[in-house]
Amino acid sequence: MRPIRSYSVVPNIPDPLAPLRDLAANYWFSWNDQIADLFSQMDPDLWRRAKGNPVAFLNMFPQEELLRLAGDEFFLERLREAHKALKNYLGKTMSPLDLEPSRPGQPVVAYFSAEYGIDGSLPIYSGGLGILAGDHLKSASDLNIPLVAVGLAYKKGYFRQYLTPDGWQQERYPTVDFEQLPVSLVRGEDGREVRVSVDMEGRECHARIWRVDVGRVPLYLLDTNIPENPQDLRETTAQLYGGDWEMRLRQEILLGIGGVRALRALGLAPEVIHMNEGHSAFAGVERIRLLMREEELSFEAAMELVASSSVFTTHTPVPAGNDRFDPDLMQRYFEGYARNLGLAFKVFLALGRENQRDDEETFCMTVLALRLSRNNNGVSRLHGKVSREMWKQVWPSYPVEDVPIHAITNGVHQPTFVAEDMAALYDRYLGGNWREDPDCARVWKQAANIPDAELWRTHERLRERLVEFVRSRLAETLARRGVRSREVEEAREVLDPQVLTVCFARRFATYKRANLLLRDVERMRRLVTHPERPMQFIFAGKAHPQDQEGKKLIQQLVQLARDPDFRKRMVFLEDYDMEIARFMVQGGDVWLNTPRVPLEACGTSGMKAMVNGVLNVSTVDGWWAEAYEPGNQVGYAIGRGEIYEDWEYQDFVEGRTLYNVLENHVAPDFYERGHDNMPRGWIGRMRNALERLGPRFSSNRMVVDYVQEAYKQAAANTRRLSAKNYAPAKELAAWRMDMMTKWSEVRIREIEAGKGERIHVDEPLPVEAEVHLNGLRPEDVRVEIYAGTLNEDGEFRTRWTTLMSPSGKGADEGWVRFAGEVRPSESGRFGLSLRVLPNHPLLHDPHALGLIRWAEE
Repeated sequence: MRPIRSYSVVPNIPDPLAPLRDLAANYWFSWNDQIADLFSQMDPDLWRRAKGNPVAFLNMFPQEELLRLAGDEFFLERLREAHKALKNYLGKTMSPLDLEPSRPGQPVVAYFSAEYGIDGSLPIYSGGLGILAGDHLKSASDLNIPLVAVGLAYKKGYFRQYLTPDGWQQERYPTVDFEQLPVSLVRGEDGREVRVSVDMEGRECHARIWRVDVGRVPLYLLDTNIPENPQDLRETTAQLYGGDWEMRLRQEILLGIGGVRALRALGLAPEVIHMNEGHSAFAGVERIRLLMREEELSFEAAMELVASSSVFTTHTPVPAGNDRFDPDLMQRYFEGYARNLGLAFKVFLALGRENQRDDEETFCMTVLALRLSRNNNGVSRLHGKVSREMWKQVWPSYPVEDVPIHAITNGVHQPTFVAEDMAALYDRYLGGNWREDPDCARVWKQAANIPDAELWRTHERLRERLVEFVRSRLAETLARRGVRSREVEEAREVLDPQVLTVCFARRFATYKRANLLLRDVERMRRLVTHPERPMQFIFAGKAHPQDQEGKKLIQQLVQLARDPDFRKRMVFLEDYDMEIARFMVQGGDVWLNTPRVPLEACGTSGMKAMVNGVLNVSTVDGWWAEAYEPGNQVGYAIGRGEIYEDWEYQDFVEGRTLYNVLENHVAPDFYERGHDNMPRGWIGRMRNALERLGPRFSSNRMVVDYVQEAYKQAAANTRRLSAKNYAPAKELAAWRMDMMTKWSEVRIREIEAGKGERIHVDEPLPVEAEVHLNGLRPEDVRVEIYAGTLNEDGEFRTRWTTLMSPSGKGADEGWVRFAGEVRPSESGRFGLSLRVLPNHPLLHDPHALGLIRWAEE
């Protein structure tokens, strides 16, 4: 039986405690210890049961205790201080970056992501992608960037993990009650919920909108779990990465198309769209559709404006991780949409195909995003290189080095992940600027002033807390399983707070190789039982529900931990979440990372460990390929970043290398103590990492990079192309169509490049050539000398380009002579070629059109 009416019952908070509502309503508490401590000290046990969720905490708080606190002047003073800090934070209008909206009160950037890891109380994330998105919002808030964010409100979030008695992963999906979270439904002036709708295979799917305040940044989440929708459409936002491929397509339609419509319904008109992964790429086609309908632009003009004002970040270095949809499925959902764009469905599908002429190829969201953005990036230098290789077929005429995908290396939001004890130490010796300006090298150089004793004792306290947390968590888990009380008591004695502690926590995808240590169990046994230099290991992480191999890895680890030699020295913590992650990145001695190179895009968990003084032991992949250099004494490397074709052989070699590093470097460095029982060499590495890596791998630095390298240019493109009733966009589209029509007849001939085969270093080498422009103007093209040093195979090892200019010399009709010069900067083999690219003052990147003509031998 259902009630005829329902209500939300909320606590009756006395007036003196009214500021608690504001403190609970903004996720600033997730990176502000003052606010979190205030709630915690009201009732520590209840705060733990509420899992750090201040709304649920207040809803459970006894009314009589609220009345008592309302008369506690000491508590009220602390409350006023915390509330003042929040108001001061939200009231700041200055930003260190010049990114002002063209219209007051409007955002410049709209950030789209399928998941956000802001706090454990909001379970709409699965792993690194979501945590990165959450950190992006927090740093955008700290830097006062005019940015809004869009995502989905998953009713069940990502799965919670539990293990069977034999260690096999099982999944459960608890329901999220959004009314018990620091979120609010968006309502219009009439009090009604703001709604948007999207077409789902001929049916209208409605969504309401929740608002999440992340400091100064609003995050809007679309929710289809409403009575107006049939049950199958209500399930669109039921589960993160759940269901089949059709459900995934529905989610991405809602995120991209619905997200753009939600912003409009809220009166928001961002100038730039940032697509975090390909899940939101349909935002681009919806922006095109709206420009065509409302501004009467052609498809080509609208696409130029949209692509010029979009930013796309790819996170996935493995082909299987990029969403691809079957053409038949796409036809069911997008045939009518393509007609609205004035496109044949086959042409629409080509937007998401690497080979646009292959009718059998699936529709790839990453390809769509690449085509609808003029600013594309990977998330580390190595990942940028991998991405250029992966997606070179989108630009088939370009050398892989020139594929227009650059790199902005990820960072982490340090105030969120630095332990309170370590933060207090930084406050004392680095000053408060490490929070406000964490990407400043000058600030982190002050880490040299932290006394060895204080740094080490602080770290030891964090290790002790990690051990105590693991014991408590393991005991609770075993008690829930109903094991014997003796086993529960034994769990309270696992690990040793004085022993070298190695942590491994991440998604149990097979390429991350959680089993690299298990290749030689007897050698590992010697590590944990060493009489003088023992080690202990803490593992955590989830396998995807369909990843049977990943589940087997977890089972192997769990079963090994039951071996008598490992029982006190090895633990697997189930249900990895942000709380477990914080204890591990704060309290371990070593953060172990073993991905198979080059399959780790970035790997931000190691950054979180580093900023807490935890040393990394990692293969040279992702961010560690930038952070680690032989001799820089910031951590340890497994190998040198070699790439193997034989993965089994690679695992064999790197497994042995890992053991050598642990036995011959890590353990001796940790246990080599002076009379004061402190490992001075180890502490030196901790301090080196803080000084050298702290400012480089901050999410503030990352967001600054996005502003300087992407957002400003994209916003400027929006303003330029939309001026004078979109005349520049129309001009650019017409120019582009003319270029596409005439490009096939562009040719290079009569190349003259100096005399003889020898030249001196820094000697000018004049180059001339004739170019057939086929009716194009000389200013429509860039004729470039493409020159550089050569390797032993006669291929370019390094390369640079030099612009050539029309020489004024005569040539046959239709041909124009261009001239320029290059200067070799070093001795050795040197070579050059010529190329022609499109050129227009409104074109963001000459590579973007995919047109290029190379000189032929």
